Amino acid sequence: MSAIQIGLSPDSDGSAVPERYRGVWARTLLETPGQRDERSFVRWLQARVWHADLRIPLTARPDATQQPCAEPDLQQTIRLASQQGFCGVTQVRQQAEGEVCTWQRLSDFQPARQDADAGVMVFETPDRVIETGIHAPYLEIWERLPDSTGRYIVLAGMDGSGKDNQERVLVAGRYLMHVRPRCLSWPHDREAGQSLADLVARHPEIAWEMLDFEISFGTLNAGRWTIEHSTLPELEGRSLSCVLQRELESRAHIMGDFSCGPWRIMEWNCTAPSA
Repeated sequence: MSAIQIGLSPDSDGSAVPERYRGVWARTLLETPGQRDERSFVRWLQARVWHADLRIPLTARPDATQQPCAEPDLQQTIRLASQQGFCGVTQVRQQAEGEVCTWQRLSDFQPARQDADAGVMVFETPDRVIETGIHAPYLEIWERLPDSTGRYIVLAGMDGSGKDNQERVLVAGRYLMHVRPRCLSWPHDREAGQSLADLVARHPEIAWEMLDFEISFGTLNAGRWTIEHSTLPELEGRSLSCVLQRELESRAHIMGDFSCGPWRIMEWNCTAPSA
């Protein structure tokens, strides 16, 4: 039995990213021609092939002085629609620009981008990397979190017929991310380049259904997953019983309050049969 099981999308070549990319990275700075952001909560979890990303700007949460019930429903949904996050597979290749990292988004909180998500990566230290945009002018600084390496697990959710339902669980070190895409399809009148906030404003009657896309980030310790941040704010602060148990070479089960599964193993780089 191999130590790592890899499952990939049909359009991926299956190559693993270099070891230096793996772990959980916190973005400490975003610079664009019109913006400097050092305060948004941004986490990028990178396993051997799969990644998940969560981005919550300060404006996505209400002012601390504001009563929750006082905020109009449309204003609340547009605020939540400013969040970002995605999940998919990562490729790192040497190109003319330098070492280029490309994130193939297989599920996305926002409507699909028209250009590729790719940046030139320069490691200043083993735990600090500078990303500069290829298709857009931006600079991001990423710093790797302590205790985010050493074990990597990626599980794919399956529906009742055994088909991939696009739900994902990713573990890197002591951190776990859960990704559950929305069930609703985009409105038929969606135009290229529209954001989720545009669609929420245009279709307020289905706003909450469009926002029902979970990307949650937290720590996994002693059989409990504590959610630090989530695209679903009501989940933040929850501590759930969660033990990932490998049952077969390609199947796993999650015991506790988290999910009933079943789960297919996409990556299991962990010497223990449970985590």
